[in-house]
Amino acid sequence: MDIISLVSSLFITTGALSILVGLLGVYRMPDFYTRLHAASIIDTLGAMLILFGLILYYGLNIVSLKLLLILIFILITTPTAAHALAKSALHGNLKPILKDD
Repeated sequence: MDIISLVSSLFITTGALSILVGLLGVYRMPDFYTRLHAASIIDTLGAMLILFGLILYYGLNIVSLKLLLILIFILITTPTAAHALAKSALHGNLKPILKDD
């Protein structure tokens, strides 16, 4: 196993584990806004790590270019979608939980 395969498998494994840890965090969060924040951060991080690992694995060719374009698309759309969901929930009068009583 060469060093590039080892580094790419490390990125892919780290990305998958971060998504699993984020899933646990989303499960434990108290309200919609904190769940949305955790999900969007972890989804972006995990996808970025996994796609970067795949780009390293495939080397410089058309597949890695396509993966890079997917990565850029995810980096643009995930925060935008999370912002739109939070704003629509706020306009729909969904109040955040501010403290435990």
